[in-house]
Amino acid sequence: MGILESNRRESFDLVNEQGLPVRGEMWHAERSHGTVIVCHGFKGFVRWGFFPLLAETLSRGGVSAITFNFSGSGIGADGESFTEESAFFSNSYSRELADLTLVEKEADRREWLGKSYGLFGHSRGGGIAILHAARQPRVRALATWAAICTIDRWSGDEKKKWREAGHIGIINARTGQVLELGTTTLDDIEQLAKTDLDILTAASRIAVPWLIAHGTNDEAVPYAESERLEKAATSAAVELLTIAGGNHTFGAQHPLLSPVPSRTQRAITRTLAFFRDHFD
Repeated sequence: MGILESNRRESFDLVNEQGLPVRGEMWHAERSHGTVIVCHGFKGFVRWGFFPLLAETLSRGGVSAITFNFSGSGIGADGESFTEESAFFSNSYSRELADLTLVEKEADRREWLGKSYGLFGHSRGGGIAILHAARQPRVRALATWAAICTIDRWSGDEKKKWREAGHIGIINARTGQVLELGTTTLDDIEQLAKTDLDILTAASRIAVPWLIAHGTNDEAVPYAESERLEKAATSAAVELLTIAGGNHTFGAQHPLLSPVPSRTQRAITRTLAFFRDHFD
């Protein structure tokens, strides 16, 4: 399956309140049943591994997809190289929520969304999607893969050293780079983790159909976090899709190799069916 022709993919470049770029693409379905906005995770980007295949599968299956890089991803204009270190340094959960709202507004301006739309998020992007969906009644269906259930992911000692140094080192396994993350993220954790950015409380307010996919061998976000999300959710239409033996990316790597790992394909196939079911 080849990537969709360029005339069915439409690029956009936005600038957020901090003057940082938010770059993305709209993958148009020929006969669209609805549109899904896709949120990548921490150290992720929308050309990584399974994201192009997910967007392509959705669009070929009748669901348009909007993919974008958060302004603090650190990814440059080429879509893959980590060249925007200062943007990564100043990133935060709050900024990612604001970026998602910015993309939503642009999609409305271009008349891509309609009265309602779907939301997808992987890992940290799953947490962002949950927070946004709890606040936005236009979200009609939510799908998360390996989603975090809390933004507070560092120990007390790590946070103390982080505050003292003014930054913390984050290893990028893909490039081997040690990335510096400033204290804006730490501010969010210390000030908002139990209020505005409380993911479990947001989960309790999700009233729309929700697909929660998670691998039992996830090395980055424990499977138990999705169990906590499912327990917190009050929606009558919550489905926990357990990927037995699946890691954080369901076996996918970057670049995505052929054949596509069976666990990755299973998650993508179910996600398309999920959105189709709830858009029809």
